[in-house]
Amino acid sequence: MFLLRSGAIEGYSTLVSQLGQNPVNLLRDAGMVVAQLRQPNSYLSYEKTADLLDETARQCQEPLFALRLASRQNLLAIGDVALSGSRQPTVGDALSFARQYLYLHASGLHLEIGQRGERAEIRLSFDFSNDSGLLQLSQLSAAQLFNAVKILAGADSPQIRLHLQQGAAKSALWQATGVYGRLRFDSTFDGISFPLEFLKRSPQANEELMREHLLHRMQLLKNQYPDNLKAQVCHLIGGLLHTGECSIEAVSNSLGLQPRVLQKRLQAEGSRFSQLLQETRLEIAKQNLLRDKTSITDLALNLGYADVSVFSRHFKQWTGFSPRNWRDQHTSED
Repeated sequence: MFLLRSGAIEGYSTLVSQLGQNPVNLLRDAGMVVAQLRQPNSYLSYEKTADLLDETARQCQEPLFALRLASRQNLLAIGDVALSGSRQPTVGDALSFARQYLYLHASGLHLEIGQRGERAEIRLSFDFSNDSGLLQLSQLSAAQLFNAVKILAGADSPQIRLHLQQGAAKSALWQATGVYGRLRFDSTFDGISFPLEFLKRSPQANEELMREHLLHRMQLLKNQYPDNLKAQVCHLIGGLLHTGECSIEAVSNSLGLQPRVLQKRLQAEGSRFSQLLQETRLEIAKQNLLRDKTSITDLALNLGYADVSVFSRHFKQWTGFSPRNWRDQHTSED
């Protein structure tokens, strides 16, 4: 089964309602419920989502439905992959990062980064299809990629071209050119292209989006762990580690506390921030090491270590084994 973060179709219900249709019925007919869309980091069937978007476009009589949906979204639609990418040294590095970790957002979607003349091309491909050839899903994915590069590169829309293999289509009530410039229909690929020099630019780190992301996480935490400070801290640590900016200052800020206040409250519960940081790192490390595809270097980076040797040393101090030996031992037991 291929899975997609539900945050990818953020705004779906609102747009469908504005177009005169009932999102609850459309979701039900696709085998989904509205509750699945309330938590952006939950997962939906990718194939069902593709069929849902196609059927929604048909019933709303809006052939550019997915483009309209993406035009209302920001980087949070792609989640941690995009936000972490914005912390990379260059836009090219950010795209390479996204390509490597895209499976965390959508399994079954791939990016191919290439060059044609003086323009870079980012091509999309899927491991599955449907009766329409994924018309709406291709629109959504290409448009979200367009949005991400526009934000990260700080570029004007006309410099980025949105390519779709599908034939030309027009919306009766919405002008796509106002958002995406002149669409390249009947293209040889689904994706985007832009001037090659964009790849060398430093990403525009969007602090406002990061704050919005953390505030949203905090609201979820209050709902999930209303009276459990340690659980809230561990959850926030898990969400910040891969950014390389996981500190007591960052966590306390997300909780609306001063660092000293957070430390005192943790001490009153018999814990410390450094202890929770270690426990969270160890738990995430163990989970990932049991997946054979996870490399030790990638795991170290995702846990906030700049040097894989430091991670390996810490892991051995915690468990008595090197990461590789620990994985070999536990996978052989299975």
